[in-house]
Amino acid sequence: MEFKDTYNTIEFSPSAVLFKEKNSKFFGYAYPIQSEDKVKPIIDSLRKEHPNAGHFCYAYQIGTDTITYRANDDGEPSNSAGMPIYGQIQSFSVTNVLIVVVRIFGGVKLGVGGLISAYKTTAQMILEACEIVEKTIDIHFIISFDYINMNKVMRVIKEKKLEIVTQEMEINENSGLPIGKIEIKTRKKNAEMIFDIFNSIFEISIKKC
Repeated sequence: MEFKDTYNTIEFSPSAVLFKEKNSKFFGYAYPIQSEDKVKPIIDSLRKEHPNAGHFCYAYQIGTDTITYRANDDGEPSNSAGMPIYGQIQSFSVTNVLIVVVRIFGGVKLGVGGLISAYKTTAQMILEACEIVEKTIDIHFIISFDYINMNKVMRVIKEKKLEIVTQEMEINENSGLPIGKIEIKTRKKNAEMIFDIFNSIFEISIKKC
């Protein structure tokens, strides 16, 4: 089986889309998110933008190896809004994304089937408007070393084309000598090899973040 260390997501939020059904208006929004705590501020902002809307239904999926997801009907009949939205997230095979569909009631009831179709269609439209990008699943490591071993560390980083996330120096309380700490990241498929390389070098320690 092929080892996969990439995932699809969206880089930016596109302009909202509008779907109309029997005078009801469905506004679709898409947002790239990395954590669940980003959801509420976005919903709160949309409530201010659409004070006349009755429903702010959404679904999100976060993560690569471990997936977190939620589908919210926000007062619509059970599973008539959130799950159809989430179904489109799955259909487009994207993660780290939030889809919100705002409904302004038009005076004509759509029924459960009509709602499912409307929320699904709106979610599909906004995802079609997104630029979907492929990203790598990266593993982060902290490398710690005495300053005299800096050249050894930097040589491996350069040879293996590793990306430095953060770099700092501190003083060893016992020896009074400077200690380097570098956070690096590498693609998941290379993580074990990179760990073994640094782990085999004397006086250099490496641990996963």
